[in-house]
Amino acid sequence: MSTKVVIVDDEPLVRSGLQAILGAEPDLQIVGSVGDGSEAVAEVRRSRPDVVLMDVRMPRLDGIAATKLLLSEPGAPKVLVITTFENDEHVYDALRAGASGFLLKRALPEDIIRAVHVVAGGESLLFPAAIRSLAQRFAGTSDPGPVRRLTEREGTVLRLMARGMSNAEIAADLVVTIETVKTHVAGVLAKLGARDRTQAVIVAYESGYVGPGRR
Repeated sequence: MSTKVVIVDDEPLVRSGLQAILGAEPDLQIVGSVGDGSEAVAEVRRSRPDVVLMDVRMPRLDGIAATKLLLSEPGAPKVLVITTFENDEHVYDALRAGASGFLLKRALPEDIIRAVHVVAGGESLLFPAAIRSLAQRFAGTSDPGPVRRLTEREGTVLRLMARGMSNAEIAADLVVTIETVKTHVAGVLAKLGARDRTQAVIVAYESGYVGPGRR
């Protein structure tokens, strides 16, 4: 079964480049390509994609506002932010709004393809080092209460998630089954009120649970 993708960017050259790269993959299907956030909302409602590649800076409706709108609806897709600068605070705002990861526009074709697969699968975290760098600016700004509800094992799993490890890698590290890891990840997301791994890691950093000097 193929993964359906919508591309959103106000630069036609970027859209055509991404469409050429992703459209050549047999398991990826480009179902829409639009130039701003307001068009993206309408296109997603029409084509029901699995993943949306969303530019952050666009006229009329930017990627942050569009992400919030998309993720407020039932059956929302995964959003993968595409950006020029990895330390852009707009990227972090999009992640906080619910985007599952981000991708640099200058990334290699194979990395772009992998990014879409990672976001679609939802079992690992994109660019944890860059997300960590962004999140550390906001360390200690959120309520630590939710992370205190985690069990010791859930806390360990969250720290490994923050390192960008997949379920399989976490299972190998803890010498448990992948199903056990999935159960712990589900528990972490539920207790933190997080949509996915990215949001869970953001909560962990902002609460100070994960960060410099913490292991």
